Amino acid sequence: MKTVFTAIIMAATLASAGQAQTFGSVNLRAGFTPDPFRVAITSGGSINASSISSGCRGWMANTMDYQVHYTAGSFNLSFSATSSSDTTLLIQAPNGSVYCDDDSGNGLNPIVTIGNPVSGTYSVWVGSYQNGEYARATLSISELGRQ
Repeated sequence: MKTVFTAIIMAATLASAGQAQTFGSVNLRAGFTPDPFRVAITSGGSINASSISSGCRGWMANTMDYQVHYTAGSFNLSFSATSSSDTTLLIQAPNGSVYCDDDSGNGLNPIVTIGNPVSGTYSVWVGSYQNGEYARATLSISELGRQ
């Protein structure tokens, strides 16, 4: 799965380099404060998330929106997005596992909780459920659960 995911994203990046929208990265250690850590993101893109994994929904950018360099402890790690639009999440963990969600948070907001997360880099895409929609969103990262 990791090889297929990486190949699709690399091909999409080369095909539509003008769409890149990386919003940065952060280094977080277990027990980080403030919790949740929040960052402003614009959702959406031209890549159909279901082409990455059949369980994924929405449209995402060809490059990750955000990178989280995480040093794990004994907490679960949750990623969520909030927006007035319908957003989705796709997370690639350091071990190559892909996690997706559409509406498990409040209303149309996604949340992904990873139990026993490993240390390393988590790549995060905040997608839009509708193709062609780009919306302001807030990405939240927490060890405290739903935010």
